[in-house]
Amino acid sequence: MTDNPKTLVEAGYDAMAGRYLAEFGEGIQDDPRARFIAELSKRLTPGADVVELGCGAGVPATALLAERFRVMGVDISSAQLALARQRVPRARFLKADMTALELPAESFDAITAFYCFNHLPLDEHQAMIAKAASWLRLGGLLLASFGTGGSRNEVEEWLGVPMFFASHGMDINRRHLADAHFTLLIDEHVRQGEGESWQWVLARADAP
Repeated sequence: MTDNPKTLVEAGYDAMAGRYLAEFGEGIQDDPRARFIAELSKRLTPGADVVELGCGAGVPATALLAERFRVMGVDISSAQLALARQRVPRARFLKADMTALELPAESFDAITAFYCFNHLPLDEHQAMIAKAASWLRLGGLLLASFGTGGSRNEVEEWLGVPMFFASHGMDINRRHLADAHFTLLIDEHVRQGEGESWQWVLARADAP
């Protein structure tokens, strides 16, 4: 097994792409992504430019976003992207490690990041939030789910594969957002499933 977190995440999501789709994709009941995407959509005009980080198999989030917006999905897993291209042909997709991704500054109206910050090493979270802020136009929006401190650079068995997890506490997440000049519009602690806890935020990119 490699000790490289990015390699673990890529190999893991490639290996269990079908299982992940079955458990967390189409037909999931009470999925918070749908509710928070609706909140985001209220604040965007049709045809807005949206980047979805960690898009996975494209459902339900990419598909919902692509109904109204121009969407580019980004994921580190080739297998996940193959599923996404089949399910959301109207969106564009790019294979990339989001921490190494280079996009034009101030080019997007919104960025979404669902269940992907928790696969980054702790010391990369703040820089990734700042990078996302640089891609947004002034007043652009970040919709993201963050872990709440349950994992600290750990490898655990998940869906039959070794997977890397890491999360800060909610106050640290808020500080990272503030340092990147985001203003919180929604900040909600959501308990999901058995023992899962997520901080869902919708934040506006303001001028430094």
